[in-house]
Amino acid sequence: MLSIIIPVLNEAGTIEKTLVHLCANCLNKKHTEIIVVDGGSTDKTHSLVNGFAHRRTELSLTVHHSERGRAKQMNAGAAVAKGSILYFLHADSLPPKGFDEMIRKEVEQGKKAGCFRMKFDNSHLLLRISQWFTMFNFKACRGGDQSLFLTVDIFNSLGGFNEDFEIYEDCEFIGRIYDRYKFTIIKDYVVTSARRYNTNGTWRLQYHFAMIHLLKWTGASPTKLLRYYLRHIS
Repeated sequence: MLSIIIPVLNEAGTIEKTLVHLCANCLNKKHTEIIVVDGGSTDKTHSLVNGFAHRRTELSLTVHHSERGRAKQMNAGAAVAKGSILYFLHADSLPPKGFDEMIRKEVEQGKKAGCFRMKFDNSHLLLRISQWFTMFNFKACRGGDQSLFLTVDIFNSLGGFNEDFEIYEDCEFIGRIYDRYKFTIIKDYVVTSARRYNTNGTWRLQYHFAMIHLLKWTGASPTKLLRYYLRHIS
């Protein structure tokens, strides 16, 4: 079984669209489950997901709760997952048609960890340049918006996501995968929202993301990364 794990926090504006998309583009619904992990939403996220689960029964969908923080939420989702393959997906990212079978095929071929290439839903030049780099299989080209699949065995061997990281948790975890295992890039695309760029300004946000990467590469602690993020990014 493939377990899709989606951490959410106040995603009422996006989560239903994502769930509709997953149902429409999952080919093997019988062997796929969706686990939404809520980190304490105060909007209608929880009721929207529950309502969707009652209306659309062709694909298993459950809602779980955990402490706030994507690393904690994704670990909580993995803890209740029934599948042998975990697929971590952001609430505003939409995988391609047949994504579930693409992932299964990679795992069957021995490629036990990887992601898709990524496109933004915005044609800004800087974003087009940024998304172009997702075709390359280098640690520095990875990010959570590209989604992430891996087997449960690999997830457990790495101890899951490092919950000390309230930001940068995806990159930190993927970095550890690269250090110990082979990583593959599926040639099709996840389409992800550029909403943070729209809110913060594209050039400004890209600069601050680059600074966060630089801080991490020079040994900054999770606390220092979070402090920088909260100071500069909405």
